[in-house]
Amino acid sequence: MEQENQINFEKKLAMRVSTVTVVQNIILSLFKLLAGIIGNSQAMIADAVHSASDVFSTFVVMIGFHFSAKESDVEHPYGHERLECVASIILAAILFAVGVGIGINGIEKITGKGYPELHTPKIIALVASVISIIVKEWMYRYTRAAAKKINSSALMADAWHHRSDAFSSIGSFAGIIGSKIGFPILDPVAGVVICIFICKAAVDIFKDALSKMTDTACDKQMEEKMRMLALEQDGVINIDNFKTRLFGSKIYVDVEIVADGDKSLNETHEIAQKVHDAIENEFKQVKHCMVHVNPCRKEGRDE
Repeated sequence: MEQENQINFEKKLAMRVSTVTVVQNIILSLFKLLAGIIGNSQAMIADAVHSASDVFSTFVVMIGFHFSAKESDVEHPYGHERLECVASIILAAILFAVGVGIGINGIEKITGKGYPELHTPKIIALVASVISIIVKEWMYRYTRAAAKKINSSALMADAWHHRSDAFSSIGSFAGIIGSKIGFPILDPVAGVVICIFICKAAVDIFKDALSKMTDTACDKQMEEKMRMLALEQDGVINIDNFKTRLFGSKIYVDVEIVADGDKSLNETHEIAQKVHDAIENEFKQVKHCMVHVNPCRKEGRDE
């Protein structure tokens, strides 16, 4: 029941955060588009299109979370958590494409290819870029905090998509300022630098999602804490084997404990149950802990 409540909490939080960011992105996109048209700024119009793409990416997160939070069934006895990793990989691909697009556009402008006729943007375009930077950075921090709270790679990927939009707006700001002081080259240069950061974030998100889909063990520090917690339980003499594996945003634990072989089946079962409950209650990311009991050998008792 507690685990089901945790899953429902995670789903509700992800959906609430995603809904807030979708609404804000729609309003921000329309505002930037209007500011770009009125302010005669191609950079701001392009930035508005980038913000609109964030709406699509957030919908990918919402769909991924909806299906990954479904309960286990006959065909999927271990649940659907890996669907969240699929959403993360899709977002990483989108984010990488956005970064490459910004970089190519910047290089073409620096080399003089496809450089549009220069116009001096109006002040409304500059104001829009500043507002966009502030709002998108807030959206990044807001989404990132929720992602860390529920350990969601898909939500973290969406957070970085918001920050990529903030980077894009910084490029727009630099381009508009550059045009006003006579240095329009600042816009494409900023775009190329921003491209590197965006692509690195996309690669990191992809690697994290891939590791969670291939039964990678959780980090050594967390594993050692789980191991020590198991040893602290009454009746546990030693641990023969301890393994963990990531399954989407959740962790599965397999542990072989050593207990007194002279104890009854009920007594050893109770010891195993204590280990199971301690790990699942202490580490909320653990979806299931499987405990196997080995009888203590004579030499083990002498020790």
